[in-house]
Amino acid sequence: MGILYDDVVIISQSDKEGDPCVITVNCPDKTGLGCDLCRIILFFGLSIVRGASVVLYYRAEMQAPKPSDVFLLKLSCYDRKGLLYDVTAVLCELELTIEKVKISTTPDGKVMDLFFVTDTRELLHTRKRKEDTYEHLKTILGNAMISCDVEMVGTEITACSQASSFLPSAIIDMLHLDMPVELPSGSLTCSNVSVTIDNSLSPGHTLVQIVCQDHKGLLYDIMRTLKDYNIQVSYGRFSRRQRGNCEIDLFIMQADGKKIVDPSKQNGLSSRLWMELLQPLRVTVVSRGPDTELLVANPVELSGKGRPLVFHDITLALKMLDICIFSAEIGRHMIGDREWEVYRVLLDEGDGLSVPRNKIEEGVWKLLMGWE
Repeated sequence: MGILYDDVVIISQSDKEGDPCVITVNCPDKTGLGCDLCRIILFFGLSIVRGASVVLYYRAEMQAPKPSDVFLLKLSCYDRKGLLYDVTAVLCELELTIEKVKISTTPDGKVMDLFFVTDTRELLHTRKRKEDTYEHLKTILGNAMISCDVEMVGTEITACSQASSFLPSAIIDMLHLDMPVELPSGSLTCSNVSVTIDNSLSPGHTLVQIVCQDHKGLLYDIMRTLKDYNIQVSYGRFSRRQRGNCEIDLFIMQADGKKIVDPSKQNGLSSRLWMELLQPLRVTVVSRGPDTELLVANPVELSGKGRPLVFHDITLALKMLDICIFSAEIGRHMIGDREWEVYRVLLDEGDGLSVPRNKIEEGVWKLLMGWE
């Protein structure tokens, strides 16, 4: 293909059906670029099966990203099984990112859905884009849809929509994952996750070697961790082995262009990578008075961006388990020194919840991890 000098994205389809396609990206480098690319790939529901990258460093002025406009999508409709997943799937198809949500069901069987969304295409302020959103929702909901309205909202409206500040102790407890015992040279091996940091193989870079089981968003979880630590990836290799195991080699350096030689920094980085690969999300089912509540949490990047498609996968898993949703909300909470995105879903038990709680946890966890 030769060397590309302009900003370009090339998608090459495979000649053989079933083989992966190749996405080539050429653009100015910046810390966190790999994380941003992996998030986009995850947002579109794609999986990375093999990868290599070479970065040619040159100076480029990187402008701060402009905050995206937030829109409130108000949807009123008659309730039915799988309703919330169908709506969420349409929004994902339209490339609308759900930032916050409040779902409530009235005694007469009606649902009021409030979705705070941003538009990756930045067109939701136009009449055509709004009408397109309405038509897509009308197609999937049919006569069940009562009304649908989209309007731009300010930060004060978004702030007023914050989720409840109270969190059950169960979710706070599950966010405190015990650290494994540190091994020499910043290495960690525990629970089928191995992280090794080595400075002997490259004169200018620190090598991070990871062996773990594959899961949905694996490279995103690695790259967002490195981005939060302000670490730049110069070169990387990713390969999948038998039985779903993955091997990743990353040549990295600090923001100052130097290797990571401080043992405390090595141990801190390897410990955080180990945690994020072992449990990139947390899932539990708890009692909320006489009712049952599903809780899912994932860490928020320091840039303020959350994990893509989490709400989509939660609603799909519950639909597959034939469980109705009575109410739902997404909120962000500072727990310790980290911000977490917390999904609270109150389950509609009707005449009694027929699915055991451990099966709900297992079903949601497997779908979120891409193991279903």
